Amino acid sequence: MMGRIRLVAALGFVGVTMVALMPVQLIAMKTKLFSERRVPRLWHGLNVRALGFRVHQKGALTTKRPLIIAANHVSWTDIPVISSRYEVSFVAKSEMAAWPLLGFLARLQRTIFVERERRRASGAQADEIARRLADDDAIVLFAEGTTGDGNMILPFKSTLFGAATKAITDGAVDKVYIQPLAIAYTRVQGIPMGRQHRPLASWIGDEELAPHAARLLKEGAIDVELHFGEPIEFSPGDDRKAVTRLAEGQVRTMLHEALASPMPSRQRPLRLK
Repeated sequence: MMGRIRLVAALGFVGVTMVALMPVQLIAMKTKLFSERRVPRLWHGLNVRALGFRVHQKGALTTKRPLIIAANHVSWTDIPVISSRYEVSFVAKSEMAAWPLLGFLARLQRTIFVERERRRASGAQADEIARRLADDDAIVLFAEGTTGDGNMILPFKSTLFGAATKAITDGAVDKVYIQPLAIAYTRVQGIPMGRQHRPLASWIGDEELAPHAARLLKEGAIDVELHFGEPIEFSPGDDRKAVTRLAEGQVRTMLHEALASPMPSRQRPLRLK
């Protein structure tokens, strides 16, 4: 019963903040009177707490630009968790653009949609990413190309870093920094998840979003950790595959450390009653 009350209250809060802030973001995007990067961070910051997520962090987002953040991917919740801390944009699969409501919200956050199966479209998409890098956007790239179970890292796809290469070769920038980021879900209700229960947070395979979201949010307090690695400088002539493996290795090491020794769960989530 309490789980249902928590779910309804949290979703109601998300809906209210969405209705209130959506027009503000549209104005920012249309008029450029103020930064269109700020409203998404505010919205996600409010909602992450309301949904019961407790975000812990080790390291920080680098101030170096242009920047690609190479992260592992566990769930749809990765996006609000990261966005609650930093003003970032995401690279997402093109199918997401057609999703009801979520696709619209993704566009409001200036998400870059990519069609990985269409080579003819890849050039225009790489151009867009290169332009955004040149504009000093911090772009989050889920480098596995899919979601994992939260216990391990899947191989990073070097092709996804092609936009960084294009940005350099086209002269838009002279270098790109790639910062590894490990996302680890560690506790539920203050209790360590463990390998067996960590998939509670993961959204993988063909599982539908709504049932997964309902099940997860009914649990209440979820601890998630963001571990930032050292930025890797990607310059003309550098081996893209070697840089990819280096970023992958950092993320794998940080994830292992986070799961083996979770941070203390001190922060209390905002409970809506």
